[in-house]
Amino acid sequence: MIEKAYAKINISLDIVGKREDNYHLLKMIMQTIDVYDVLEISKIEKGIIISCNKSYVPTDERNIVYKAAKLFMDTYKINFGVEINIDKNIPVAAGLAGGSSDAAAVFRVMRKLFNVTISDRELMKLSSQIGADVPYCIIGGTALCEGIGDEITQLNRFKDKILVLVKPNFGVSTKEVYKNFNLDKVFKHPDNNKLIEAVKRNDLKFVSENMKNLLENVTLRRYGILREIKEEMISFGALGSLMSGSGPSIFAFFDDMFSAQRCFEHMRKKYEEVFITRTI
Repeated sequence: MIEKAYAKINISLDIVGKREDNYHLLKMIMQTIDVYDVLEISKIEKGIIISCNKSYVPTDERNIVYKAAKLFMDTYKINFGVEINIDKNIPVAAGLAGGSSDAAAVFRVMRKLFNVTISDRELMKLSSQIGADVPYCIIGGTALCEGIGDEITQLNRFKDKILVLVKPNFGVSTKEVYKNFNLDKVFKHPDNNKLIEAVKRNDLKFVSENMKNLLENVTLRRYGILREIKEEMISFGALGSLMSGSGPSIFAFFDDMFSAQRCFEHMRKKYEEVFITRTI
């Protein structure tokens, strides 16, 4: 079976507290975009075999795809194995949930491949064991994600919005970003309620001008180039620009393809991983 695993961006990322186990409590609006990996998954006699077109991606038990396959097989007592080939297109360590989306694709396919009758909600609950973004990636679309990211409320689809996405030539550790985040120094939070209302009325201008990601407080301070990318995109006519997740990917919304194309052409002269795409 062949399955697409779509990247996500954050229209907002708010941190509202911290649990006793040090996990941060989040409130964020996630959005699927039309940038994707392609997974080919086959049933084999036994074991888990992973291959990938990118040599730097691990193909053993360190890969979240391996963890997803093993968890599914152990939970539902599957007596076969799987062979998984990942055609990787989503940048890694980028704040785009590439690994989580790949894992979600494995869960969805294995449900079909082995005829396991479980709902999306049950699959989301299982998938939360291996990563906080995986439950959202099971269903995708536009959603409010709360808790550690695993409490999900689907919203009106905010689709067909043009964006340019830039992943600079370095990765960021999510764990390190959260470790260096200080909630006591935050004085302005995203207004998720107003953003949700704007999504409902399909108001791209309001969303673009009011998007906010509190993790920018950490990552942009450490990497000044990200602020420059945001400013450059605005200079090309973007309605608004934001970092996705813990970074370092930066995206910007445009209300016309001509401006987006000009921005894309300019950015890809400077960075290897640049995309012009849409929300879905």
